[in-house]
Amino acid sequence: MTTLLDGLPTIDDIDVESRRVLLRTDFNVPLTSASAGTSVTVADDRRIRDALPTIEELLRRGARLVLISHLDRPARLDQSCSMRPVAERLAKLTGAMVPLAPGVAGPEVRELTERLAPGAMMMLENVRFAAGETANDPGLASALAELADLYVDDALVSADRAHASTVGVAHLLPCAVGRLMEREVLALSAIVDRPARPLVSILGGSTLGDNIGLVCRFLELADRVCIGGAMCFPFLSVLGHTIGHSLCRTEDLERARLALAAAGRSGRLVVPSDLLVGGSDAAGGHVGFDIGPETADHYAAEIGAAATVFWSGLMGQVELAAFGGGTRAIAEAVASASATSVVGGEETVHALRGYGLQDRVSHLSMGGGATRKLLEGRELPGLQALRGLQETIIQTA
Repeated sequence: MTTLLDGLPTIDDIDVESRRVLLRTDFNVPLTSASAGTSVTVADDRRIRDALPTIEELLRRGARLVLISHLDRPARLDQSCSMRPVAERLAKLTGAMVPLAPGVAGPEVRELTERLAPGAMMMLENVRFAAGETANDPGLASALAELADLYVDDALVSADRAHASTVGVAHLLPCAVGRLMEREVLALSAIVDRPARPLVSILGGSTLGDNIGLVCRFLELADRVCIGGAMCFPFLSVLGHTIGHSLCRTEDLERARLALAAAGRSGRLVVPSDLLVGGSDAAGGHVGFDIGPETADHYAAEIGAAATVFWSGLMGQVELAAFGGGTRAIAEAVASASATSVVGGEETVHALRGYGLQDRVSHLSMGGGATRKLLEGRELPGLQALRGLQETIIQTA
């Protein structure tokens, strides 16, 4: 049986002892704002903690570890986006020294990598300080390859970008995926390649246009696709329901119509039967802000009967206290389910953590757009490169 991991070498497949390993991580973490007399620090270190299993294993195995990541989207060398606070936080978490290189590549940085002892690590500066990173510049890729003997990618969130540090360097060095990337890909493979059934997908969010590919893919894969959030309004409108002034883009109506046609009479596509609304409906001015209790109970029952659950997208405007009940009901149902459960998307994961339920699901996926594209059946440039294939998509966002 094939899986999304097929063709991807893992760190089990490489000998790292005494070898320089360039580890691509996702350390794009929020930082605190500096005030007078204080230094900038990491505000949320979850992404650093997520990388620790790979980092600690490689160090135990005697690797000479060179860490590389981007942080924010600096248009130039901007010290407010320096990796220094990240290196300092990683040092505290591991109890090890994490010196920060003075740049991304070049002779001085290469010399520092050559001095690294087995079982030691260092961090490069923000890779987006280097011209050519987002354009997958061959010169930068070659300069990065000079810093290491092996390349390990542990950042699924960046794998949908054909950048020098995700694709270019992977074509120049023996490569593998790290433990976090391996776990992410295996969890997503369990949904698209060999799901235990019934497979139930709960999809929310603000616009259907951003999610129509995922909706259509799950109409092929899942036994039930339950729609919530503002993306339900195009479906309700096409089905003839009054939606008042609820968010509904004209271009999404045709997308909803096509999805409903694809679902046919199968019953796979489920839309809300009730909503919580705000505003006055005297002149059609009501606005839907959340799924209603009947819908929440229905979706929870579908989740309870499932063997595999995928949830991505909020059910309502949780920032308004009166309209967070739908999202909380889904979170509690997913956490209580006996099913294999995968929760994806930063907002959805944040909500789950806010309810203290993050440890009661099988997997939290922070891959963002990369997760969505994989689930849609699209190959990612970063994974193509790790499989030894030439990328076909160049993305610079």
